[in-house]
Amino acid sequence: MATQIFTLVGVLIGALTSYVATAVAERAKFQREMATRWDERKLDTYIDYVTCIKQIQRAAMDAGRARDQGADASEALAAMEESENRRSVLFETFVLLSNEMAATAAHAVNQRTWELLNTTRVPSNGTAALRPIRLVEALNVLHEAARSDLTISSGSSAG
Repeated sequence: MATQIFTLVGVLIGALTSYVATAVAERAKFQREMATRWDERKLDTYIDYVTCIKQIQRAAMDAGRARDQGADASEALAAMEESENRRSVLFETFVLLSNEMAATAAHAVNQRTWELLNTTRVPSNGTAALRPIRLVEALNVLHEAARSDLTISSGSSAG
């Protein structure tokens, strides 16, 4: 009888150990999958946001060049405003998904973008008035913050 009890206890301990090990492994797998899913979503959001900023910058420069040549800048200005509207929406997702450092860097990018937008909106301003250098510098800081948030090793960034 005692050997049967020892056998039964051994089976119960083995089953319990197997259950706990499986539960711990499944939980770790689930957490990895969730982290990967959110990192993919973050990366997509970061790329979309930065792409939108670059579209604003290109459209602003196109408007400045059109003015320098005495041409109509309305098409470039419309593209700039459309990209600005999209940037505004993307920024909300960016802030929801990013860490504090990336969100702070994105706020600085917004400030520089607004400066560029306001300068471009002045009808007499051509390319000489548009200086996207501060925007490029802010984007470089954002790139670093985003890489850190996504735990991507740092390298050189291009503006």
